[in-house]
Amino acid sequence: MKESVDQNYSINASRVKSAFNAAAEDYDAYSSLQQTVTERLIEAFETIKIEPEKILDLGTGTGRGSKLLKKQFKKAKVYQADLSLEMLKESRKQSSRFFSKNYFLCANASSVPLSDNSLDLVFSSLMLQWCNDLESVFAEVMRILKPGGLFIFTSFGPDTLSELRESWRKVDGDVHVNAFVDMHDIGDSLIRNGMDAPVLSVEHMIVSYDECKQLMKELKKIGAQNINSGRRKTLTGKQRLERAVKNYETYRRDNKLPATYEVIYGHAWKPKVSNDRFNDPNIQTVSLESLKQDLKKRK
Repeated sequence: MKESVDQNYSINASRVKSAFNAAAEDYDAYSSLQQTVTERLIEAFETIKIEPEKILDLGTGTGRGSKLLKKQFKKAKVYQADLSLEMLKESRKQSSRFFSKNYFLCANASSVPLSDNSLDLVFSSLMLQWCNDLESVFAEVMRILKPGGLFIFTSFGPDTLSELRESWRKVDGDVHVNAFVDMHDIGDSLIRNGMDAPVLSVEHMIVSYDECKQLMKELKKIGAQNINSGRRKTLTGKQRLERAVKNYETYRRDNKLPATYEVIYGHAWKPKVSNDRFNDPNIQTVSLESLKQDLKKRK
């Protein structure tokens, strides 16, 4: 059953695109945590054995994950897909222009212009939290993966930016911080879409800041802006902002302000053979009524 979405937290894809287009030039300078998470996801290949020929970096951003994937799998073709054209341009600037096996696709995660059953690996780091409909994204991943292909990803969980969310909650009833999907809901969605053997884990990372406004600036610089339907439709007043900053001060410890990030790591496989029994030509499907009629005839 598809999960219902709180409309206040509905994410507008065009606003996501605009936010990341605006952030592309400065992204690498302010995205230390995002880069660290990507590197830790790459470390999973120390225990997950796979030799992919074709890889998709879904939500590639400025291409940090793609560069690490190329080092890990030197012979593979890497497709980089992102909703933001400006992010792709930044990645393209940093990529080799000669004899390159990198390909760039400006595309939505639920509609990737690649053929069915064409990829060995779909890699996605901290992109899923920007998608309203995980069901459609996972269905698309299933479509483009080869049987036996791997989907590996990270996303942010509900505890992410809990201090900032609570500080704003005490100011007004508007949405100021994005909602994030729970690990168990992600696992359920993977299974609903036919993925095999999903494995998920959670890590809490706490980043320290000198001031609350430093955190807010960083979020803006990486494109992590408030683009929810329930956000305030007018400019946030100076008084509201100062109240939120004051509320955040209650979290100060050892002269630092913490920002919690709940990082979800996961991977799952596309089955090597179809797990849809109803499409198996060797299995006959009959209704209960048909069975009853057949029994009557035999009597």
